[in-house]
Amino acid sequence: MMIRKIKTIGDPVLRKKARKVDKLNRDHQKLIDDMIETMRASDGIGLAAPQIGIPERIIVVELEQDENNPGSGVTYALVNPELSNYSTDKDDKPEGCLSIPGWAGEVARSLRVTVKGMDRQGNRVKFEAEGAVARAFQHEVDHLDGVLSSTNSSPQTGCGGWRTKIRRRRCNCKW
Repeated sequence: MMIRKIKTIGDPVLRKKARKVDKLNRDHQKLIDDMIETMRASDGIGLAAPQIGIPERIIVVELEQDENNPGSGVTYALVNPELSNYSTDKDDKPEGCLSIPGWAGEVARSLRVTVKGMDRQGNRVKFEAEGAVARAFQHEVDHLDGVLSSTNSSPQTGCGGWRTKIRRRRCNCKW
């Protein structure tokens, strides 16, 4: 396993839609291992392949075990993930992003989503995610679609100090 360099804001790979994985191979297994190691070494709770320069639809998510967060304590590796059945009840919570060092902003996310895709063995999986786990999946799938969290943040809270200009309580960030 190897810790990979995380691409940061300004790298074009972060703004492009990632391509679907047609067939899993050994290189994908190594990539998933590297993504997990990179995520852990960076103190992240999720990572999408484009964040390390690979424009493929692969994500990893891992939250510390917490009895208040169903689904935490599990390491998820998903290929070609799709989200559906977004709950109408949403929650504004602060998010950070490994690709935007120093940034934090409140992002409205659905409290529950249905997640489906393939596990690292190529088996189809489908499950319900809620709370912090649902938020992490939404964040990582956004990366696969070329969307950064700063794009979805509340105007007054999305400014973490990186090339930020505030005018009339509106954020004019350069993200």
